[in-house]
Amino acid sequence: MKQLIGLTAGLAAVASGAAAQTIAVNQTGFTPASPKWAVVETEAAAALDWTVRDAAGQVVSRGRTQPFGLNKGSGRKVQQIDFSRLTTEGKGYVVVVGDATSAPFDIAPDIYKSLKYDALNFFYHQRAGVPIETRYVGERWARPKAHDKEVVTCWGPKDHRGNIWGGCHYSLDVTGGWYDAGDHGKYVVNGGIAVWTLMNAYEVAQVRGDTAFADGKAKIPEAGNGRNDLLDEARFEMDFLMSMQVPDGQYLTLPLGDQRKHLEKLKFTRIEVSGMAHHKVHNEHWTAVPTPPHLDREKRGLSYPSTAATLNLAATAAQCARVFRGIDDAYADRCLSVARKAYAAAKRVPDAYAIDVLPGGAGGYGDPDVSDEFYWAATELFVTTGEGAFERDMKTSSHFMAMRDFNWGGTAPLGTITLAIAGKGSLLSEARASIVKTADTFAAQTKGQGYHIPFDRTYSWGSTADFANRALIFELAADFTGQPQYRDEAVNLMDYLLGRNPLSFSFVSGYGERAMQHPHHRFWANDGTLPPPPPGVLSGGTNQRPSDPEAQAALKDCAPQLCYVDHIGSYSTNEVTVNWNAPLVWIAAWLDDSERQTAK
Repeated sequence: MKQLIGLTAGLAAVASGAAAQTIAVNQTGFTPASPKWAVVETEAAAALDWTVRDAAGQVVSRGRTQPFGLNKGSGRKVQQIDFSRLTTEGKGYVVVVGDATSAPFDIAPDIYKSLKYDALNFFYHQRAGVPIETRYVGERWARPKAHDKEVVTCWGPKDHRGNIWGGCHYSLDVTGGWYDAGDHGKYVVNGGIAVWTLMNAYEVAQVRGDTAFADGKAKIPEAGNGRNDLLDEARFEMDFLMSMQVPDGQYLTLPLGDQRKHLEKLKFTRIEVSGMAHHKVHNEHWTAVPTPPHLDREKRGLSYPSTAATLNLAATAAQCARVFRGIDDAYADRCLSVARKAYAAAKRVPDAYAIDVLPGGAGGYGDPDVSDEFYWAATELFVTTGEGAFERDMKTSSHFMAMRDFNWGGTAPLGTITLAIAGKGSLLSEARASIVKTADTFAAQTKGQGYHIPFDRTYSWGSTADFANRALIFELAADFTGQPQYRDEAVNLMDYLLGRNPLSFSFVSGYGERAMQHPHHRFWANDGTLPPPPPGVLSGGTNQRPSDPEAQAALKDCAPQLCYVDHIGSYSTNEVTVNWNAPLVWIAAWLDDSERQTAK
């Protein structure tokens, strides 16, 4: 059934003259010590009475709302409710204002425990080349192996515009890795930031003494091998990323420089591409929605090498060498060798930008500015090796110590975060100061937001990941300073993801009374034949410039925070991807461990 959440949310029945319409709250819940906020949408100007009731209907807290006025993100007037003084553990609490009642929520010290494991299990579900087994995911989500023995070569020799690329004179075995999103493509660029985030979560957990992902904690086939489960999952993707590296002695003709203005008449240069990474592997055509991976019959092939993909490989392989050192030294050596080769290749070919050869079958992930990837890769290699050449490249970059919102196309902050975690001396302290300063800038935005969130910017494709990555920055700032206000802001951002938003909707499947059920995904169709999404999957969320037909038809002239539809066809608001779920793992694990640290 088609669910037009973007149109229906917030339109609860309201008695004539009543002030309150809807109450938005984190529908999963809170830890006892965390801040607790709810937001009521209302035309009333004066403060209103509110109560919190337990599962038996008994009032356990009461107070008066804080009038806010117009929330510009939704175009509606709201008032805020702070019930942080309620610390009693329990299930089924609700906030009540007049005739309006919020979705139920719990208060418990382990409120995020299951979320961190479910969010990580997403990656096992997305694995390619192996069966997804009942014993790890349950019968409804099990499926046969797909795209196994994936030996492919480049598309071409001609692209869909008529340019002659020439093809590749070799094939690669690129079996394994994660499906990027709701399709069956596997992308080095998006896989890069996702696997970096999981390995960074491991590095941070080591510093904090968090053993939540020790061997056997997650439901994956590698359980019992003696390695941390985060590293096991990361390794599955790293093996794929390294398989995308061009063999030694290879030459190709590639379009160099920014040629976006004349895609119909590309100019090619024959160059050595040894050590570079192919941008992605994908289908010749888009498969129908839905199409389970094991029923995909499309031809598969490689997109040509790109500098962006090569630097993603260099950065993550260097990080891999660092985190696996002392755990599997042979694997660490392999990662470092791949990283060095990739970085040298990117320096040799600094301007091979990704251009699609086919008209469909995969997302583009084009990036005409790779200066940020150069900084990120140089930083990872320097922190891992300590070598002066990488240090010079890092320090002379225009992105040195950069900290801001980040995503697959803006990776400079990843280098700075690495310095803040694994750097030494003044580099470590300077990187930490940059993160704290940025956190302060973001925190200043909360007071101007009706939904009490440190987020005042465009709601873009994958906006929920922007929330999660900001929460990551706040959590790092909390670690570096010991100041609780940064943790509170991370909670504010998590609250938004789990329901305290103008849609009163949880963007995480399985978490909340009104949670995402119909992602743009070729297996989780939720159509009576194919299963719904498993718990812990993060939807892309509100997108004020939706580009798919489903969203465009349903969301004409929508306010930014309302531009969302829970429909399988809405790829621009309701797709799922590895680089969105990775920070959900990171921030949920941190919040869960933070409660443990507080209880010491």
